[in-house]
Amino acid sequence: MEVMIKIEKLSKYYGKGGSIKAVDNLSLEVYKGETFGFLGPNGAGKTTTVRMLNCIIKSTNGSASVYGFDINKDSENVKKVTGLLAESPGLYDKLSAYEFLEFIGALYDVPDDMLKVRSENLLNLFGLKARSDHLLEGYSRGMKQKVLLAAALIHDPPILFLDEPTSTLDPKASHMVKDLVKDLADKAEKTIFLCSHILPVVEELCDRIGIISDGRLIAVGTIDDIIKRSGKSTLEEAYIALTGGVDERELLSWREQGDAKA
Repeated sequence: MEVMIKIEKLSKYYGKGGSIKAVDNLSLEVYKGETFGFLGPNGAGKTTTVRMLNCIIKSTNGSASVYGFDINKDSENVKKVTGLLAESPGLYDKLSAYEFLEFIGALYDVPDDMLKVRSENLLNLFGLKARSDHLLEGYSRGMKQKVLLAAALIHDPPILFLDEPTSTLDPKASHMVKDLVKDLADKAEKTIFLCSHILPVVEELCDRIGIISDGRLIAVGTIDDIIKRSGKSTLEEAYIALTGGVDERELLSWREQGDAKA
């Protein structure tokens, strides 16, 4: 299988002397046409990994290539072949949805005639055609998420990074996005790197998953493989066990503290 994302001992450290290890010695391969799920608790290093792979921040150590382009040496070409829906994306609220897609498409040098057709098709796909000339400041969070998804697709990249793509969507829109992700992988052979906390979404969409905790990759494989290796019966149980579980005493500690003060 053709490797689209190759990560070798990639690390990102912060703080004095690199005391905070956001990502620590990560090695991973993602193949053409697969949807790869990247899971982990808050602060585990998922977003930091995505930001390094999209050349938004520099790595401390290690290397990675995206579509054959080195993230440390060829950031311009990396950005041309990737589409990114970030965890905390920004929008220009004083632009309309159509103007925003025009702006993003121009950044990627999409030809004008092609950009017009793609913008109209994507806005229609996401049910935004009737409000395409309305300012984004009047859009709901879910509608803005749709615009951002359209922007990630506007230059037709072979690789998509989606960070919590359904988190702000209503059930109908979420279902549509999941179907879109399936079609992009199955019919368009897009490679999709998907970060999500919603385990049913991961189970439905992902061919393989990786679980990261405290900056280190602790499991990678198909969902069935990871469940079997963990000795559990569901992905949720496996995920909780692998990432350290939940201490019930911690959950109730606030009550004990309150009782002590009383």
